[in-house]
Amino acid sequence: MKIYKDIEDFPGSDFAVVTVGTFDGLHLGHQKIISRMKAIAAEHGGDTVLVTFDPHPRLVLNNNPTELRFISSQQRKMQLLEQFGIDNMIVIPFTIEFSKTPSEQFIKEYLVDKIHVKKLIVGYDHHFGRNREGNYKQLEETGKKYGFKVEEIDAQYLDDVAVSSTKIRNALMEGNVKLANQMLGYEYSIAGKVIEGNKIGRKIGFPTANIDVHDKFKLVAAGGVYACKVGVDDKIFYGMGNIGWRPTVGINGLVTEVHIFNFDADIYGKEIIIYFIDRIRDEKRFANLDGLKIQLEKDKIATQKIVNEIL
Repeated sequence: MKIYKDIEDFPGSDFAVVTVGTFDGLHLGHQKIISRMKAIAAEHGGDTVLVTFDPHPRLVLNNNPTELRFISSQQRKMQLLEQFGIDNMIVIPFTIEFSKTPSEQFIKEYLVDKIHVKKLIVGYDHHFGRNREGNYKQLEETGKKYGFKVEEIDAQYLDDVAVSSTKIRNALMEGNVKLANQMLGYEYSIAGKVIEGNKIGRKIGFPTANIDVHDKFKLVAAGGVYACKVGVDDKIFYGMGNIGWRPTVGINGLVTEVHIFNFDADIYGKEIIIYFIDRIRDEKRFANLDGLKIQLEKDKIATQKIVNEIL
């Protein structure tokens, strides 16, 4: 996948199949759009072009952006788009001034003049442009004016519920990573660098890798203990993760950590990624470390059972 952070660098395409959006999470609905784009591009010998924005528009337009959280970082979004087979990704800097661009002006100056769009693919609830004024009907009319066709993709449903980034965020905030994963079509994850902890887990036979989550706007799932996969140096291991405040040991601040099964390598300073499979329990306070150790032994058995079911 080629990534363009300046649209002026994009060379254009003989048959550009384009979509536009923020694509938080790149869930099943987004993947349905991408699959359709790839099919049309293959039919016409064209290229797929995904246009997105950085920073996320809500960070620029929201009165209190510190409260905003997103399923995927820009880096993770790029990794997934590469995996899903998008040919070109154009990242448009989003500013207050850019947000005032009328929808038809955006289409003419960016999609038509710069990208040479031939087919525009949008989701069922797509809006764009100043005050989200652009909608499917307007797109069809604008397409006729400038010589491109528009196709709207229906919602993707899971158990009769339309998949959306909002529903996935809500599921994660409730700790329901299993449901979130079903809507994503892959496992929700958190990446970061392994940092020094207080090493209390090591004292009770459960050493953990504590990670520094780089993206301050990353949506971290609800606190609790989770069955996990862990990516270390392009290898996958299994273990149990914990998100929380560690009330038993009195540590201040939210911590994301993982105990990796059958693993004793020194990974301080390494980048790892934790993939969350299922939630085992809420975070609890124990009277002492012995009580915590007993519970962790139970958690390990529960985690191994979940892991064995998916292997």
